[in-house]
Amino acid sequence: MGGTRREVPNDPGRRERILDAVLDVVAASGVHGTTHRRIAARAGVPLGSLTYYFEGMDDLLSQAFARLADTMSVHYRATLEGAATREEAEAAVVQLICGPEYGTSREMTLIFEMYAYANHRPEAMEILRTWLLRSRESLKLHFPEHVCLALDVLIEGWPIHRVLERAPLDRGLVAATVRAIVSGLDPA
Repeated sequence: MGGTRREVPNDPGRRERILDAVLDVVAASGVHGTTHRRIAARAGVPLGSLTYYFEGMDDLLSQAFARLADTMSVHYRATLEGAATREEAEAAVVQLICGPEYGTSREMTLIFEMYAYANHRPEAMEILRTWLLRSRESLKLHFPEHVCLALDVLIEGWPIHRVLERAPLDRGLVAATVRAIVSGLDPA
């Protein structure tokens, strides 16, 4: 059949591959160095695919950061769901702060980029707010709300300090701090 376009096979994972590529490019080059061409090359898709699935760079970045927040929230929740006692819940919080699976080097880079990006984009700030609320909901499996607030701030902040100081955290100090917060704010 002359002049007809060959049927292109359906690629059901293309959209997700693009979002993963956005995160890879942001992790390597920062938001400021993220371009449509770099994303398409990393995803192995035609450049036009980006505008087929997404409205523009802000949409690409927002949806990729939402994907990151979702992935990290699932891990956060699973870590806390695995705890059967309050002591195990405290140990889970310590693991979230000190463990390598929450806040890998790549994820911390992406978190820094997401914070900076969200500072100027209300839709991205809403992603961060939703992530924060999901984290606190996970903590509520074991702790009252006011303790959840204090622990969540600790979980967010201490890994940031770990990256800035370029040194591992003192797990004993982290555990003692978590214990002090929990027992000080909820002696029951």
